[in-house]
Amino acid sequence: MVYYAGVDLGATNVRAIVAEADGTTIGVSRRSTPRGPTGIDVTEGVLRTLREACVDAGIAPERIAATGIGSIGPFDLAEGAVIDPANLPDSIDRIPLTGPIAKLIDSEDVYLHNDTTAGVIGERFHAVSNPDDMAYITISSGIGAGVCCDGAVMSGWDGNAGEVGHYVVDPQGRLTCGCGRDGHWEAYCSGNAIPDYARLLAEDDPTISTALPVEGPDFTAKDVFELAGEDELADYVIEQLAHWNAIGVTNVVHAFAPIVVSFGGAVALHNEDLVVDPIRERVSEMVMTNVPEIRVTDHGDDVVLEGALASALTEGTGDRRRLRG
Repeated sequence: MVYYAGVDLGATNVRAIVAEADGTTIGVSRRSTPRGPTGIDVTEGVLRTLREACVDAGIAPERIAATGIGSIGPFDLAEGAVIDPANLPDSIDRIPLTGPIAKLIDSEDVYLHNDTTAGVIGERFHAVSNPDDMAYITISSGIGAGVCCDGAVMSGWDGNAGEVGHYVVDPQGRLTCGCGRDGHWEAYCSGNAIPDYARLLAEDDPTISTALPVEGPDFTAKDVFELAGEDELADYVIEQLAHWNAIGVTNVVHAFAPIVVSFGGAVALHNEDLVVDPIRERVSEMVMTNVPEIRVTDHGDDVVLEGALASALTEGTGDRRRLRG
C-alpha cells in the first residue's frame, strides 16, 4: 500500500499527517516549532514530527510516496528552503525542507508551498465542484492569499506569490505595515494591526466614547470584537475594517476572477459575522465582473495541514483528477 504525508510548519507549531491513498488519516503528530539556534534545528524538528506521525501510522517513512509542505516563508524555491523567516529568531537564516524530507521518505516527490497556497490547494481539493479558479485568503496576524487560476496553482518564480496583504488600500498611507511600507491592507485589518488602527481612529475623534483599553499594553483585536454592539469605538473600528477588507477582496477578485473565495485565519474564523459577512455585502456592490461565492473554510486551523496532504495526493495541485493511486 502507498502512503502520503502533509507537513504544516508554522512559527508556533509543526504538525504532520500521514494518510492512505484515499486521504484517510492514519497518523498525526504535533510539536512546538524549535526556536533555533539555527535553521537546521528547525529542520530537525520537522523531520522528528514527520517520523512521529509515521510511528503513529505504523509505517516506515520510506513507505511515503509523496509529501506536501505548507510553510511560513519567504522561500528560496531552488534550494527548497525557508529564508530569514520574520517570526523566528534572527539566528535562523535558512531552514532546508525539501531535501531533508526527500531523503527521509526516499522520494523526490516533495511539494513546498507557502501556507496560504497550501490553503487554496486544500480548499480546492475538498470543494464539491473542485474549482479551477479559487482564492483562499487568511486574515490572521497577517493577511495573505493562495490563488488557483485556470487550474494552475500560482506560486511565483520564488514561491512568494499571493502577498495580497501588501496591496495598497489606503493611498494616504496613514498606517505603516510591518514590512515598512505605508497604506497596506495588512496594516489596517490584520490581527496585529487592529489595535493600532483603533488607536488612530480614537485620536481622530476624541469624542467617540469607548471602554476599550486603547492605551493599555495588552490591548488586542479580540477586545474590539468582544465589545461589538456595545461600544461606539469598537463598532466604528469594525465598520472601517469592513471598508478596507472589501477593497482588498475586490482587488483579489478583479486580479484573478475566482469563482470561490474562501476565508481562514483567526480574525475571520472567530468573527465571521463581523468580518466575512460585511465583505459579502460590500464586494457584491464593488465588483464589476463575476461576484464569487464568499465562504469560510470548513477546516478551521487544519486548512494548511489538509492542503499540504492534498498537495501530496494530487502532485501539488488540489485537482482531484490528478489523484495518485
